[in-house]
Amino acid sequence: MKLWLVRHARPLIDAGVCYGALDVPADDVATRAAAAQLAISLPQTRFLSTSPLQRCEQLTQYLRGLRADLIPNVDNRLAEMNFGTWEGRRWDAIGQTALAAWTDDFAQHPPGGGESVRAFMARVEAAMVQTATNMAVEIAADIATGIETEAIWITHAGVIRAATLIAGGVRQIERADQWPVNGPAWGETVVLDL
Repeated sequence: MKLWLVRHARPLIDAGVCYGALDVPADDVATRAAAAQLAISLPQTRFLSTSPLQRCEQLTQYLRGLRADLIPNVDNRLAEMNFGTWEGRRWDAIGQTALAAWTDDFAQHPPGGGESVRAFMARVEAAMVQTATNMAVEIAADIATGIETEAIWITHAGVIRAATLIAGGVRQIERADQWPVNGPAWGETVVLDL
């Protein structure tokens, strides 16, 4: 079973601004270009889930226009991490004291009063478990076809980082230096084995 994780196109927000759960649109031209590439490379599946945030919804809708076989399901668990009162603020304006409070207790401290990394990873893991369960049911029903069952998520860099950790056996992290620094580029796909 494979899980295709697709990051939305570049959002229309200034660089250096915290925008986890902030519902901002993506660049329309970049979204259309990403959808055109994805329409060719993504597998056929009945399991397409998308974040409810509009930058993912845009990509999903353009992709749907090119691939009628992909029928999306909105899954709130695929939304980016919520940074509470930090949303929409420049990272350099948040302040060293607030950032240090988060990094000093990275797993449990909710940045800006939003969502802790521990809660975020639990949310992503719950979505992964449900996706794998749904795929296993389909495999059992379609065992004679020999076709590999695959799922697609249209989501965010943080969700993709968390899912990659979880798929690698890391269900929780305690320190900020354990969080992956590099994530997928805008419109990029990461494929995980479940």
